[in-house]
Amino acid sequence: MNAVDNMVCFSLYSASRATTQAYRRLLKPWDLTYPQYLVLVSLWSEGPLSVGALGETLDLDSGTLSPLLRRLDSVGLVMRTREAPDERVVTVSLTERGLALRDEMSSLPLQVASCMNLTPAAATALLGTLQSYTNGIRQPHTLPIS
Repeated sequence: MNAVDNMVCFSLYSASRATTQAYRRLLKPWDLTYPQYLVLVSLWSEGPLSVGALGETLDLDSGTLSPLLRRLDSVGLVMRTREAPDERVVTVSLTERGLALRDEMSSLPLQVASCMNLTPAAATALLGTLQSYTNGIRQPHTLPIS
């Protein structure tokens, strides 16, 4: 066993990479990336969102989100509109094609879940643990300097 195998941070990193790779394979028929899929999922569940709200939801900065949205717009899955009276606010909404993908892609979460080797109860517990971990690690802490 390597030293990194006992590190929570490495296990999180490794699990994240494995999950992203699984989605990459599953999303290939639609020529979508995992972050693009997450945008679609957010819009399917929340409806139109401002770019700022979408960035907050997905924990992505505008430098990462803007090119992603540009690509989704160029392939006709989303549209971006400026809102009056403040035209700095850009709202992202699904096109008819983007909405139709919801049904086409509905089996993806189950396909990924089947690879996880987790019972539904264990998956729910893991989700709670990861959310708690993320909330805790984001809290400002004073770390000792050695």
